[in-house]
Amino acid sequence: MRCADEASRAPKIAPPPHPTYSIDAVVRAALDEDVGDVGDVSSLSTIPADTRSTATLLAKATGTLAGEHLSSVVLAAVDPELEVEWMKRDGDRIEKGEIFMRVTGNARSILRAERVVLNFMQRMSGIATMTRAYADAAAPATMLETRKTVPGLRVIDKWAVLIGGGKNHRIGLFDMVMIKDNHIAAAGGISNAVEACEKYLLEHGLSDVKIEVEARTMDEVRTVIDLLDNPNVVTKSVTRLMLDNMSIDDMKTAVALVAGRVDTEASGNVTLDTVHDIGQTGVTYISSGALTHSVSALDISLNIDV
Repeated sequence: MRCADEASRAPKIAPPPHPTYSIDAVVRAALDEDVGDVGDVSSLSTIPADTRSTATLLAKATGTLAGEHLSSVVLAAVDPELEVEWMKRDGDRIEKGEIFMRVTGNARSILRAERVVLNFMQRMSGIATMTRAYADAAAPATMLETRKTVPGLRVIDKWAVLIGGGKNHRIGLFDMVMIKDNHIAAAGGISNAVEACEKYLLEHGLSDVKIEVEARTMDEVRTVIDLLDNPNVVTKSVTRLMLDNMSIDDMKTAVALVAGRVDTEASGNVTLDTVHDIGQTGVTYISSGALTHSVSALDISLNIDV
């Protein structure tokens, strides 16, 4: 299939929506960054302009593939006449030693796209692979990432989490209120922060924006529950309680106290060794910044057939 056709069809797993983010613009910036104002001088100086080649993508480690659709967008941006065949798609498992994609066309075009394709795909596949491991261990809780992403690549990083079987937390500062420790300290307490937040959202026509409140102690958990149960306090937008850096026993107690009033989210000290036990506490969600800020790229190589 022509890369232009492959890139234009709907991805198997769609990226998270964002009001101002453009994946096409990110791809163009990555390509421009690579060739500057001169071009790929290595290929231009060594390969005749009309040379055609076939290249393959090889998995050098086992993991979850992510970046299949994005790679087609990159290849189409470089040369829409390239022909691509994907043996695996986003979210599929790839095995070490497996060839999972073949691209045919102008050799210069393939090599111009090579590094950008690999940079996106290796990082995305690393995130997806890590997310898959965490999500499987966390069940029945749902695994979330955080905003600890590469600047400028947030939607790409969060897309990889979706491909790996996780769900997205808030995309940015605009789509969800998170009342955390610094907000609570500056506002003079949880009650003041929630009251001020509700008032602001109402006055600015943002009543659909949901609120999450962070609790670091059992006393703070009880404060939030008191707010939820107080008929004189408007807390209809508070839909989630974050249990920050709590012990397993405290998380179980907090979930029991909340008793389904709102969703609960465990955060802090989440590792592959601890995530299973956290998932058994009854929390709705588990969030971990490690999914995007501490990820190792999945080893993938592109090789031109001789």
